[in-house]
Amino acid sequence: MHAPPLVPAARVAMFAVTGVAFLAVNSAVGTPRSPVETPALAASAESLRPVAVFASIANPRARAESLFVEMGKVLQHPRCVNCHPAGDRPLQTDAGRPHEPLVVRGTDGRGAPGMRCETCHHAENFDAAHVPGHPQWHLAPIEMAWQGKTLTQICEQIKDPARNGRKNIAQIVRHLGEDSLVGWGWAPGVGRTPAPGTQKELGALAKAWADAGAHCPP
Repeated sequence: MHAPPLVPAARVAMFAVTGVAFLAVNSAVGTPRSPVETPALAASAESLRPVAVFASIANPRARAESLFVEMGKVLQHPRCVNCHPAGDRPLQTDAGRPHEPLVVRGTDGRGAPGMRCETCHHAENFDAAHVPGHPQWHLAPIEMAWQGKTLTQICEQIKDPARNGRKNIAQIVRHLGEDSLVGWGWAPGVGRTPAPGTQKELGALAKAWADAGAHCPP
């Protein structure tokens, strides 16, 4: 009999690292959820008021300010804030807990070498293990950190080309209303509360806010 061929050391190491990562992810996301993370709550997302509600506000500045406050229901929701953390570690759950296993944003917001976001986050949600997914899964730039910020501060960040990726207001409106990664917030998978309303409603509010002067709430 011939002895079985030896597995190259590099392949063994790869299997070991992958296996540890897989077990770590599933030990974190596969555990029982607290009441704030149950599917029942996910079915009762807060609504957004339509643009028509704000038409009676005659003063454009006041109307824009009120529209952005309504947009804030989404922008300050855990589905958004968890990907706009103040530090280098993503957040998880409606309670905004630090990501488990421990990962960091890396130089491009997609994780550090050896623990890239796409290692565990694939093109779609993997509900069996409670792992969210999207083809472009990554953290927002640190310049767009929203965790712990007031709505006024978030508004100022969104409008600032030096922090928002050199986008103008029209591009910001399209980003909020059409970007598919933003849209994930309304289809976040089992056990997560969707963002309020719909992405189309957020886009309409953002356009009305821009049309009224894109003023930030005081």
